[in-house]
Order: sequence, then structure tokens, then C-alpha cells
Amino acid sequence: MTATKRSDRRPADGSPVARVCVDVGLAHLDRPFDYLVPAELDEVAVPGTRVKVRFAGQLVDGWLLSRADDSGHTGRLAYLEKVVSPEPVLAPEVARLARAVADRYAGSLADVLRLAVPPRHARVEKEPCDEQPTPAAPTEAVDPRGWRDYPSGPALLRALADGRAPHAVWSALPGEDWAARYADAVAATVAGGRGAVVVVPDARDLDRLDAALTGVLGPGRHVSLSAALGPARRYRAFLAARRGQVPVVIGTRAAMFAPVARLGLVAVWDDGDDLHSEPRAPYPHARDVLLTRAHLAEAGALVGGYARTAEAQLLVETGWAAEVVADRATVRARIPAIAPTGDDPQLARDPGAATARLPSLAWTAARDALRQDLPVLVQVPRRGYLPSISCAECRTPARCAHCAGPLALPSAGGTPACRWCARVAAAYACPECGGRRLRAAVTGARRTAEELGRAFPDVPVRTSGREEVLTDVPGGAALVVATPGAEPVAEGGYGAVLLLDSWALLTRADLRAGEEALRRWLAAAALARPAPAGRVVVVADGALAPVQALLRWDAGWFAGRELAERRELGFPPAVRMASVTGAAEAVADLLAAARLPDDAEVLGPVPAEEGRERMLVRVPRARAAALAEALHSAAGVRAARKAADPVRLQVDPLSLF
Repeated sequence: MTATKRSDRRPADGSPVARVCVDVGLAHLDRPFDYLVPAELDEVAVPGTRVKVRFAGQLVDGWLLSRADDSGHTGRLAYLEKVVSPEPVLAPEVARLARAVADRYAGSLADVLRLAVPPRHARVEKEPCDEQPTPAAPTEAVDPRGWRDYPSGPALLRALADGRAPHAVWSALPGEDWAARYADAVAATVAGGRGAVVVVPDARDLDRLDAALTGVLGPGRHVSLSAALGPARRYRAFLAARRGQVPVVIGTRAAMFAPVARLGLVAVWDDGDDLHSEPRAPYPHARDVLLTRAHLAEAGALVGGYARTAEAQLLVETGWAAEVVADRATVRARIPAIAPTGDDPQLARDPGAATARLPSLAWTAARDALRQDLPVLVQVPRRGYLPSISCAECRTPARCAHCAGPLALPSAGGTPACRWCARVAAAYACPECGGRRLRAAVTGARRTAEELGRAFPDVPVRTSGREEVLTDVPGGAALVVATPGAEPVAEGGYGAVLLLDSWALLTRADLRAGEEALRRWLAAAALARPAPAGRVVVVADGALAPVQALLRWDAGWFAGRELAERRELGFPPAVRMASVTGAAEAVADLLAAARLPDDAEVLGPVPAEEGRERMLVRVPRARAAALAEALHSAAGVRAARKAADPVRLQVDPLSLF
């Protein structure tokens, strides 16, 4: 079988032709194939349906992309074997988007379609449903409400209500009810007769947005899409959107391909969260998928967060998106009092602040808030009790004798165990000095809660992290110890927010270390009350750029600074970069087969996990399409040769080192 080419050749038996994307997982077969449609399947074999076809002697799954009366194939064509379901679940707009995403990320169409359309649930398809779409809400002016705090906010809503396609990057104020603002933007879009897709990082954010939209649009006007819903509920929500029964879809990254008729707005909240990055090939990022979708559908786009990524800043600097920010007077009226512990005045008052985990400034802020019967939030970057320990005598990191993984202590009376292989090291002895006593190298959330419980014995201590994530807490005096992303909302806001162990975020060997630290700090600080009732203490040097951005609540300034540095150093998003990871021989083989652009730079190799290595390929942004095509073609050559060692291709990966 050959790739489809349009011609005037008609099949000998006069049967119509179906163009099918076969799902065989091979890069060199990433193109549509022509099949004849038998008479008995003519009515149900419509574009967007799942089909079964014979391919290389096997019965495989496929997607019917389009129908035609002729084919460019010169040989005999096989027939479709089966239409799995007459439900056209693949919308034409989503099919075009999937092709664009596959091309951008050097992937295959079949891989993207597996992400775009959830697995079929036959019982759900057969359920009786209301064939009539939900009636459109009457067109009326949408109250800007909280958007009035941003000079260009009301104009954004008017543009959406008028059916235009504004592109905006929004920096939220501290204490902002971001879910309500997104609900207002969606309501304006729906009032203009169009639909919307909104993607958030996790289930907690999804619940907040779900409640806000229900309050603004009313029940039955939107559905939530998330992989955590389970097969039946997820497929039911997907079908409701595909059949046009609801105009709005919200969800985690599973919703970025949601089929919405007359799309007028795509929005993403907190695009710097790594949960927006898909861990399956071709590893697309929800932000980039939605922006591509906005371009193809000529829809509006809203990228919002307390922080701002370098990618979002690039949208502003290139003029693709407008900046939606509050003026400085409004910012000053809304932010809590923020202070670092490592600047010179503070060190003069408290010389031990440079090394203390809880300097006196932080301890005083917590004490004062508790005395006023206000809750205190303590953000700790690491979960667990003591996630990293070392020899108490020589400070050598304690490692597993079997796999060399780091040892951790699960509790005060627990036994050291390896974080990689889970083997217990009850008789651990330091290989350097023979010492048997251990000390904390990194302190986790549970150990922090234990220490604070001793410091404030009459105050309840709550923890929120991987084991149990709290959504909200009451407004009375309490200590809440949380890992980043798990901070609960306090009734009325926190009286104090303590940002501990800043070194754990700032010293990571990661291109985005400063950006990620600021993102986590701003998300926690946004939960505090405005000054003077609310205080934020960050245990860090006030001269550091991320700390300066936090003190001024100026995410745009830091994003601009970060983007300028990346331009100078040649890192994304100023350039397009791809990583090629695998066995050394396999990586060299793929790069040798790739016809890279003339201005491509190949960097590396650098060690990767499990004994593999990684090579990086860098090109100017204008050559991004050529780079993706070259890598995809090279992967196809290896697939055709049936190369044994797999190679992972990632375009603009979150982690480069």
C-alpha cells in the first residue's frame, strides 16, 4: 500500500475510497492509506469513525480520516474489514490539530490520536441521550467583576462576547479568585455564541473551576474531562462535547484535545506546572497544544497564572498576546507584607538566620499570626520525614549498598530505607569513616510538622502532601505544613506564609530552577491576607532575582529577565531544542540518518538515566519545522530497518540536564 495521492483514478469495481490512519506504532508508516468501502459499510463508514483494516496480514485499528471517489494507488486496494462504531468521535478540527501537533513534536499522528480520543466505552455509546444541544444562553453583557482590577480586563471580556479572538497573558493578583475570572471569560465566550476549552493542572483546580462555572453558567452547560474520572464517566463527558450537547469543556491535560463546536476560547491556568506536560509520546505540552489550536481555529487564547513562564513572556514580546496586569497601586494594595531572611538588615538583627532553618523573623511571623487566631502556612519543598540523610560524623551522604540510591528515614523511630529499591539498611555503617549515627541532610514535610508541633505545643498541626491533599482549612489558629502544589485555601486567608528550604528549589541543576521557585512561592504567597494582616517570609537572600520578583510581585519582570538570558545562552523558548535519548549507538545511528538543517547545533553527549545518553539538537525557531521533520524521518528510517534499540525524541523537553 502506498501513501494517498489525489488523482482521477477510480477503483476498478467503482467502490468509494476511505483514507485511513492505521495505528501500528511505526514512524515510517505515518501517512494515510487507501481502502475500499464495501456497500454494506457505506452508510456507517463516515469520517471520524474507528475502523478495523488488514495491514501487512494483520487486523489493526485505524481512524477513517476522509472519504473520496478516487485514489492514486495503482494496485489493488483492500476493503475495510469493520466499522467498530458508527459514532464519529474524531472531529475534523481535532484531526487537523492532531496532525499539527504530531508535526511540531516529531511524532506520529496515531500517537497523538491516542491522546486526543479516549478509549471507546460501548455501553456509554448506547445510553439514551438528548440529541438536542443545550440551548444557547441569551446574549447579554457579562459583568467584568474582578476583571476591573486589570485595566485591559473588561476589554478582554468584550472582545470575547463580540466573537473576536483576543490573545492574552494574564498575571493574577494575590488573593485572586482565578477560577471566577476564568468562568467570567468563558461566560463571555458563550454569550457570543461560541465554545471554550479550559485546561488546569490538577483535580483540585478542576474542582474549583467546575464550581465557578456552575455558578456562572448554570448546571448542564459544561463537562469536566480528566483521566481520573474513570473510563465510563470520561467517555460520557467526551461524547457530550462531541455531540454538541455542551459548549464548554474543562479538565486537566486530557481535555486539551476536547471536541468543542465553534471554538471561541482556549485557556490554560498555571502553564508552568509540569503536570501540563504529557508523559507519553510525542510528549506535547498543553499550553502549546492549545495555542496551536487557537491559531488553527482562529479562537481567543488566555494564558494565566500568578507567575509567568518564559514561553508566555515570548508571546507578549512578539506581540502575539497582550499583557493583562494590574497597575502598581492595585498590586501594592493587595499583596501581603513580604520579607526575606537573608538580606543584610535581617542578618544584622539575627546573625543565625543565614544557617537557621526557621530564623527568628519566620518564627515571630508565625507566632504573631497564631496569637491573632489566624492560620499559618509553611511550604516545604520535600515530602516525607527525612528524605535524605548523611553520616553524622563526616557528613557523607548515606546510600544503599545494593543500588547506591539515597537512604531516607520514614519516621523518628523508623529504620533507614532506600528510596530507589526500598531495601532496609538497618545495620548501616558509613563507608568513609565507619560511623553509624545519621543526621538529616534534607528535612521533609512530616519532620517539619513534628518540629513545629514542639515549638507551638497548643496549636493544631495539619499536613497536606502526597499522602493526603487538603482542599481547604478553617480560618482559626493552626499550622498547615504543605508541599508545593498541595497548599489548601484558608478561610479568609493565612495570617502568615513561611517559605522554607529555598535552597532546595534554587540550587537544582535545571534551566527552570529560578522560574519554578518563583512559581511555587507566588502560589503560596497568594493565599495570604493583604498587608498588614498577612505576612510572607521567604528564607532566602533578598538580592536573588526570584526573591526580588516575589517582593515586588512582578512576575513579568522576572519572565522578561529569564527570556533575555535564555536568548543570550541559546536555550528554549528563544530557540527550538530537541533531545535524543537512548543507547549511545542508537542515538548516533538516528542522528547520522537525520538530515538536520544546516544551522543545527548538536550538543552532547550527556549521561541520562539507566546507562543511556542524551544528545541535544538546537536550531533557530524559524527552523523548528525542519528539525522536527528531520528527526521524524530519521526515526522512520530506523523503524523500517527494525532497529532494536529504541530512541526517545522530545522537542523542547521540560528538563534539559
